[in-house]
Amino acid sequence: MSRALRFLVIMLALVCGALPASAAPLERGTAITDPLVLRELDSGRFGIGRLLWPERSANIPLTSGQLFTLPSMLPVRQAIDAEFDRYIVRHKRSLPSEAIGVGDGFALQLFDRIQLDSGDTRFVLAGIVNRMDRAYVDEASCGDIRLIYRLTRMKTPGTDDRAVLPRLPMTLNLVLKAKAGHGIDRNGKPVTCSEIAKRWLAAGEFSLTGAPLAEKLLDENGPLDLLGYENIDRIETNLQIAHAPKSAVRDFRTDYLLKVFRYDAAAREFREAPMENQIDRDRILADDALGREFKSWLLDPKHLAEFDSGAVLIPEKFLANGAIAATPAGFEASDLQPEFGLMQGEGAKAVFSEADVVTALKKAAAGGMKLQNIRSAGGFERRLNDVTCSGCHQTRGIGGFHFPGVDWMAVNPSNSTVVPASPHFFGDQVRRRDILTAVRDGKAPDYSRGFASRPQLRGSTELVGTEYSDGWGAHCYAPSNTTASNDASFRAWTCAEGLACQVSGKNARMGMCFVKSR
Repeated sequence: MSRALRFLVIMLALVCGALPASAAPLERGTAITDPLVLRELDSGRFGIGRLLWPERSANIPLTSGQLFTLPSMLPVRQAIDAEFDRYIVRHKRSLPSEAIGVGDGFALQLFDRIQLDSGDTRFVLAGIVNRMDRAYVDEASCGDIRLIYRLTRMKTPGTDDRAVLPRLPMTLNLVLKAKAGHGIDRNGKPVTCSEIAKRWLAAGEFSLTGAPLAEKLLDENGPLDLLGYENIDRIETNLQIAHAPKSAVRDFRTDYLLKVFRYDAAAREFREAPMENQIDRDRILADDALGREFKSWLLDPKHLAEFDSGAVLIPEKFLANGAIAATPAGFEASDLQPEFGLMQGEGAKAVFSEADVVTALKKAAAGGMKLQNIRSAGGFERRLNDVTCSGCHQTRGIGGFHFPGVDWMAVNPSNSTVVPASPHFFGDQVRRRDILTAVRDGKAPDYSRGFASRPQLRGSTELVGTEYSDGWGAHCYAPSNTTASNDASFRAWTCAEGLACQVSGKNARMGMCFVKSR
């Protein structure tokens, strides 16, 4: 078994075997993951069909085939098809001898797009996540509320009611503005960001489940009462475009296609859009002038500070409209990583040299700027990766989906999914709740975050005694005996008690936390 495969097997064993006891309290007030509640919401106004087709009065779920024939969704379907066509062309050009297609008979097995046109699949509400910690993007909207839907095969006549229906490798994230443009509740009163945060935090204290909790969430004082189709901002799609099983000629590989579609209210359709901070590596490397402009923009002290904190917004001129997140990407620099080639030593036309970064860091320090994460060229390079959508997904604990969501399509839904998300998701809930609390109390939030490879250390007191304390399953750093050669960006990356840092590769310092052998 390869080291990468062994890591994923161990990670899934750790996630599936150890999370339930501590997962529930961590997302209180920041996410809705109760399967019985999600079942109630999906059958009512938060079914995806009701939101994307608000004129429709029926609560009968839309099939995938019906969903993608809605006028608003036609551009989404067309863009996904175009991405598949480009993916196939690239593969045949780079590996002409490796067969690609739908089914087990191919070396690289494609996602079957027929599922998107099917009458027996649909997108099921798998979770609702509060992302008001992203209000720095648009303060007027108070951040995001994300409705995450998972493609699932529908029950067919004769299916045992106790059966767990297969979920397919695609999620559709309907992103809503936490506060719509009018900012008025059902009683005509103005709604503030503070009020929205207050409602979410209060909902986290409810000791209810199922229909009673759904009713509380939807009532006039509940957090979901403020959400409707008028809040829709965009759709984010994530699907496993292809999978290659381990064979005599290659390790296993899975590629995930990521896309974003902004809602054009005037045209009433979703349109393909640049992905937030998804650096268009190939275009920047091919255009010297664009590369110089990108370097100048990012190394500007103001932008460097935002980049360090994780709250940067890179201009769209430097961004791509789609991305492939390849997993596992590993620790060694390779073209599977989104920043590869931008840093000196990774290609002939690198945009950033180590001297560029060191000079920018010294300039920031001289100006009194205290950076939290980037303290070396290595830290800068890692942030270049994880600030992108694809780079962030590559560091999550569960393949390409950091929130697969719960599965309630069974008689006993609480038993059908062990955990709805990765350790990184749960480890970040303390940070997100701190931000919600600050917003509720009228204080200035700290929107900063650490590297995606590590659970956030903020709120570590609450995480003590849980699986998320000090880097459960996360990347770690093994210092050398020579202090001067240790990277200041990663010195604090240690493993929790009972875990050991294992590294691989020549002169490697980065590794993973594994259970110590006995």
